[in-house]
Amino acid sequence: MGGKRRQSVVAKGRPARPQACTACSRTPSHERRKLFVAEYLTDLNATRAAIAAGYSSKTAGQQGSRLLKNVKVVAEIAAKTKARTSRLEIRADNVLQELAKLAFFDPRKLFNPDGTAKQITELDDDTAAGVAGLDVHEIMRDGAGGCTRILIKKYKLVDKGQNVERLGKHLGLF
Repeated sequence: MGGKRRQSVVAKGRPARPQACTACSRTPSHERRKLFVAEYLTDLNATRAAIAAGYSSKTAGQQGSRLLKNVKVVAEIAAKTKARTSRLEIRADNVLQELAKLAFFDPRKLFNPDGTAKQITELDDDTAAGVAGLDVHEIMRDGAGGCTRILIKKYKLVDKGQNVERLGKHLGLF
């Protein structure tokens, strides 16, 4: 062959399309779509999923948007989402029930009748659901009667307004 490359020629004088090289590192498009779907379902971020599937970071936003319009991709996302929902036994009733817990959370249930904060283990399930976070700080103070231990508890609560709004939207109130 002497180092010259031969091109096959089709009937009209144009070079034939090169065949896909099996030794090439490029992933076929159907495999990229599968990777995109799997990555997209982790956090619903199309740009990040496109990058993880092997698309250029420069064009990942456009590629992600394009893939979300692809009928096969949309169908696969829907099928996998339905399977996940079924596997996790997530139902609309469960979601609405949890939203109602958060929307109608009563912060008074965090405290004992004497005004002291309840232990986190003493909270009922509905009250515990309304707690988004808890910081506990322990301070030791020396005094005339010896060392005194002081606990400072800071509750971070869920956003009631946001959850009431979500329920209202579901009920068509807005």
